[in-house]
Amino acid sequence: MPSYLFQVSYSAEAWAAMIKRPQDRVEAVRKVVEKLGGKIGSFWMAFGDYDLIGVLEMPDNVSAAAFAVAVAAGGACKDVKTTPLLSIAEGIEAMQKAGQSGYQPATASK
Repeated sequence: MPSYLFQVSYSAEAWAAMIKRPQDRVEAVRKVVEKLGGKIGSFWMAFGDYDLIGVLEMPDNVSAAAFAVAVAAGGACKDVKTTPLLSIAEGIEAMQKAGQSGYQPATASK
């Protein structure tokens, strides 16, 4: 099943609500992810550009996008970023295909 890096930044209102009532938001969305056919991997709280970072396994891009759109539409997150992840083997396969693609950059010498 494809993996996706999922990153969110909470709004000030969401932080205020969680300070008043701390909660594990990963557990709060687990049923939603599973309803879309996915699984929740490891998640971490962070500081910097994103407040919560984790890995989701989703059946396809449409399911991953549906989850990201649902979270973004909820209003508690000011930023939601979803990045498709490739295994190392898939990355190597992509490099091999790129090498066989015949692409010539504009800067290539003739």
